[in-house]
Amino acid sequence: MSFEQAFEEVILVEGGYSNNPKDSGGKTKFGVTEAVARECGYLGDMKDYTVHLAEAAYAQKFWHPLRLDEVDEVSPALAMEMFEFGVNSGIYRPAIGLQHILNVLNREQRDYEDIITDGVMGPGTIRALKGFHKVRGAEGLKVLVKAMNCYQGQYLISLAEKRPKDEEFIYGWLKNRISLS
Repeated sequence: MSFEQAFEEVILVEGGYSNNPKDSGGKTKFGVTEAVARECGYLGDMKDYTVHLAEAAYAQKFWHPLRLDEVDEVSPALAMEMFEFGVNSGIYRPAIGLQHILNVLNREQRDYEDIITDGVMGPGTIRALKGFHKVRGAEGLKVLVKAMNCYQGQYLISLAEKRPKDEEFIYGWLKNRISLS
């Protein structure tokens, strides 16, 4: 799956302009918060934010820092899962989630060495992913995607538990982002 394909999928769920007072992200358009738009140099009103600017922001802030081109070479489904998770929760959470999951799936380091769980997609994480794939194959990658999806679901539930205002959104988050098929 290319970045462009992943972007097209995510943008369908993210929709247009929103300024819900209960949304911690504040003003958003195409799923890009005003804060992320400003970090990428956009100075205008979020109502005028374009899909082209959103695409550039998604690449700069989510796809490339998560090294999803490299993840995609191993598993397009995992790249998509991590991209969507990163767009909605920041890049730290899918990265550290993958690291935790890979560490518990390595059978006490028989399959590959433990990796540092720092939330940064570095070469060690990519090596561990490739090591996991080498040992577990296509079936293992399906399990890994399910585990990442579960990790994201637990994170979203924990948000709503910590911040009752997020109860406004939890049903839609789970409906649109969690799938174990």
